[in-house]
Parts: sequence; C-alpha cells; structure tokens
Amino acid sequence: MAGSAEVYPHDYRCLVLPGLPLRMTARSRILLRQFHLWLGLGLGGLFALLGVTGSALVFYVEIDKVLPPAIEQVASGAGPDWSSPVWDRALETARSRWPDPHGSWSFEATGQGGTVPARYYPSEHQSHHATREMVWFSADGSHVLRSEPWGGYLMSWLYELHMHLLAGEIGSQIVGWSGFAMLVLLVSGIVVWWPRGSWRKALAFKRNAAPTRRVRDLHKLAGVWSMGLLFILVGTGALLALPPIKMQLLTAVITAPDTVPDPQSSAFSGQQIPVSQALAAVHRAVPDARLAFIDVPGTGPEPFRIRVQLPGDPHRRFPSSFIFVDQYSGAVLAVHDVRRGNASTTTAKWIRVLHDGSVAGLSTRILAVVLGLVPLGLFVTGLLHWRRRLAARARSHKTGSFS
Repeated sequence: MAGSAEVYPHDYRCLVLPGLPLRMTARSRILLRQFHLWLGLGLGGLFALLGVTGSALVFYVEIDKVLPPAIEQVASGAGPDWSSPVWDRALETARSRWPDPHGSWSFEATGQGGTVPARYYPSEHQSHHATREMVWFSADGSHVLRSEPWGGYLMSWLYELHMHLLAGEIGSQIVGWSGFAMLVLLVSGIVVWWPRGSWRKALAFKRNAAPTRRVRDLHKLAGVWSMGLLFILVGTGALLALPPIKMQLLTAVITAPDTVPDPQSSAFSGQQIPVSQALAAVHRAVPDARLAFIDVPGTGPEPFRIRVQLPGDPHRRFPSSFIFVDQYSGAVLAVHDVRRGNASTTTAKWIRVLHDGSVAGLSTRILAVVLGLVPLGLFVTGLLHWRRRLAARARSHKTGSFS
C-alpha cells in the first residue's frame, strides 16, 4: 500500500505513529514498503480469487436457484417441520433411488415451501472432502427433481475453489495459512501508509494528479477504509479453513471449546425408527429449537444427528447445536446445546456468520459482497502502481535522471 508522501533513502528521521508503540526510521519504512510490495505481488492474485469467489458464495443458494437446470416447483406456505410426513417419504424415495443400506442422508429444513434439498453420502465416501450427491426432492418428498455430484455444478465448484482451491485438504491448508499471511499484508500496508503529518492529506484523493498518484491514492484509500472489515473477513476465513488451528487458538486465548458428543446407537443393526419418531424425541428435548438439518445414518451404530438453531445462535442455516438419537430405540443419547457452552464455544459460533456476512441479515450480506471485491481492486491498483514506477525508473535511467 503506497504511503502518503515520498520517502528518501538518506532521510533517517524517526517516525512515531500516533497511537502505535512503533518508532521507525525512514530506512525501516522503505524496507517495510518493499516487504509489503513483494508480499502483495505474491499473494495478491490468490487474495483476489478468494475475495471474488467469496462474494459469489454470499448468495450461494439464491444464485443456484436461478441457474439451469431450473426446477419448476412453486413454493406454497412453510416447508416441512417437526411433525411433517415429508421427511419419511423423502427418505423412502431416496433409498429406492440409491439403495445402499450403509449410505447416509442429510436433509435440510429450509423453513420455506418448494423443493427439499438433501445430501447423499455413499457408504464408501464418508469423509469431509468425500464425493457426495446433492439431491432436490419435490415438496411432498415423493420425487427426485434434480441430482448433481458435489462440485459438478457451478456454485458447488465455486465453493470448492474458494475453500479448498479444488485440491482437498492440501488446498484447505494453503487457503488457511495464506489467510494468516494476508493479515500480515493488511497490517504492513496500514503501517506503511500511516501518516507522518496531516491526516487530511493522507486521506485525500487528488483527482487532478498524475495517473501514478491517482492509482496510488485509490490503492491506499481502498485499503484504509476497508482494512478493519477485511481483517475480520480474512481472519475468520483462515480459521474456518484450519479447524485444528482454530481450536488451538481458542484454547490458548480463552479455554478449550466444549467437545461435540460422539455417541453410538445401542446396536449395529436392526430396524431403523422413522424419521418422525426421532424428530419427536428431539422436539421434546429442546422444544424451543428450530429444525435445520436431519442427518439420517445408514445401517450401523451411528445415531440420528439433528442440527438445530436455539435462541441466541446467530447462524440460521448452519447453527451449532446438535441432538443425537439412537436410530433403533429412539432414545436421546446426547445434547450439544451451545447456550450451555463455555466462552470459547460461544466465540466459535460467531466465526461463520462474521465470515459469510449473515451476522445482521441482508445488509451485512451485501456488505460482504462488496468487501469480497476489494482485494481484486487492491491487487490491480497495486500492480499498476508498481508497473508504472518500474516504467518511470527505466525512463529515468535512459535519460540519465536519477532523482
């Protein structure tokens, strides 16, 4: 990020940044400027890519609905709830189409009428990065309207690009650790820009200045005004990409987050209870919960896992509370209620909503879209400024002017 004034190599006056415990010589500032430049050139393209794809994903569901293949399914009233027969009917339809007894299903309760979205995990693919089938059922659960492999249609491909760079766990590691490097890039840009004199001059945009100066002003102002929000966006993204690091940081700074239970059903085989029976047990256990996802296991010891939103949980689509139900007896095996969690558990539930912009509804989602485009602007303006300076330096050498 360009500074607000020229710095000369032989100016060794100390720089004290107001409000910051930092004393820099002009030479240190030049070195930091070079560090910021080369870090930006190295990470800028990736930063821009993650920002643009993140902007598209803010309205992932809404965009996917209007892309082909379109599903003609008129939404009428609310979607299926705790006592609806649609869940059992959809599961029956699903298992007749995909008869693997060990495959598992996850049905999403959107709260809206129309199609019922679900995910199918074949028995041989159960990991986080495994191949899975995205399925949309008719509103009554009796028909499959659409099925696509995850990553095989545009919005899921963009998600994989954004989260994993299409490279699975290795991609997640690259995204996560690059995110922490991007935080360093942001901080170094602010430190390099920090005004030594007039704040008005440092924050000004000179419309009539030379093109190089205008590009630099665009770069610095975009960085200055978005820096705080970008820091949140990038930091939360890095933590989401690196769950073990998130756990370690929360443990080091606050305390170890509460562990999500991992109970087992009472048997390894038998007659699975209806989904409606499992939901009735959950609703009795947490009557104030809103249904979000129903994870139905295949044959084996895994229980039903019902994901719910409880009062105070900020994320509507991916809340953080789970109830586990024995798939053979219908007994509630465990409840993970984030309202009863410690400070780290409470902090963790805010990370995703801060990253995807859903923290305060439509307004912050729109803001997240705009913020996601800022890294592209920073990369382009930074690159243009660097190239213009190289060209100017080359002209100076050619003419013998070394100002």
